[in-house]
Amino acid sequence: MTGNDTATIDLNADLGEGFGRWHLTDDEALLDIVTSANVACGFHAGDPPTMRRVCELAARRGVAIGAHVAYRDLAGFGRRAMDVPPAELAAETAYQIGALETFARAAGTRVRYVKPHGALYNRTVHDEEQAEAVAEGVALTGLGLPLLGLPGSRLHRAARRAGLPAVSEAFADRAYTAAGTLVPRRAEGAVLTDADQVVARSVGIARDGQVTARDGGTVRVRARSLCVHGDTAGARDLAARVREGLRAAGLRLEPFA
Repeated sequence: MTGNDTATIDLNADLGEGFGRWHLTDDEALLDIVTSANVACGFHAGDPPTMRRVCELAARRGVAIGAHVAYRDLAGFGRRAMDVPPAELAAETAYQIGALETFARAAGTRVRYVKPHGALYNRTVHDEEQAEAVAEGVALTGLGLPLLGLPGSRLHRAARRAGLPAVSEAFADRAYTAAGTLVPRRAEGAVLTDADQVVARSVGIARDGQVTARDGGTVRVRARSLCVHGDTAGARDLAARVREGLRAAGLRLEPFA
């Protein structure tokens, strides 16, 4: 999306990222702000009670529910590189979506899209085999769900080949490389926490279709959805500032799916 295409943007966040007695994201507060919720499905975080609770909260607020699928990596929060055989990854992707769909339907709604998490998200930007496996898993569910990811990624190509919608997103609180990809989290300055900077970048992405890369250059970014990470310190206040900034810039917030 560019500023000339539409005045509408979706605001998403990763939610339900706790497990058992461990809680990470402020789900209830963030669900009052975002328009789409990427709900952890138990592989990198999340458990059945959490998934059910977040689906119920999202349904009450009219927030779209997305399946935040990941590598099976609870210990590493899904951020460790893994080599999963394609057939296994496709089955595990479908499994995660199916589990979340059960709770979404019980809450009177449904899963509306799929977004890979962490290492899987980054891997499917460049790795065609892993991207094809994720798209196959989504197709296995028979739900025809859109795949949310970086524009120009292998994931989007795989989605289109599988007959699935591909939706582009950008990140308000992550640094970009000159190539339009995300700076790895292990690098200094990869995650942005200054609220004024994050708001300005959000408006630039949503209204003008561009963001300043780490090297100071301008990168064109097409995005129908904008992500603010739910596990960042002060995420609730940061997301609220982004929402206010987007509205002040004349943009309408609504789910893309």
